[in-house]
Amino acid sequence: GGAAKPKGQGYPHMNSIRIDGDITLGGLFPVHGRGTEGKACGELKKEKGIHRLEAMLFALDRINNDPDLLPNITLGARILDTCSRDTHALEQSLTFVQALIEKDSTEVRCVSGGPPIITKPERVVGVIGASGSSVSIMVANILRLFK
Repeated sequence: GGAAKPKGQGYPHMNSIRIDGDITLGGLFPVHGRGTEGKACGELKKEKGIHRLEAMLFALDRINNDPDLLPNITLGARILDTCSRDTHALEQSLTFVQALIEKDSTEVRCVSGGPPIITKPERVVGVIGASGSSVSIMVANILRLFK
């Protein structure tokens, strides 16, 4: 399988993990608690966040390392942190549908004059999470619009 690639400072989704694969699954986990003083994310949450995240990564490793389970197919993942906020979870879930949204590149120009190189995000085929049913229902309603 692919290696986890955490995003660093300056990325719009800095609390995320991306694992390359033939089929990509999404994950929404409350790795952090709610932030205070205007911050989106707070303290790490071990049981509901880290443990569930590790369970998904463990399952992906087991599936990808079993040659009989899904021969010649690897499962990838795009896992995002909800920071225990429903609004943050909704915002993060839009990452899963970016690959389905056409980008207008007519106004984009490269310095060299060549055509722009726009990388499309991976297409997510399903999402695991979120932690609470109220957040899961809201996320499902958004994702349902994009099938």
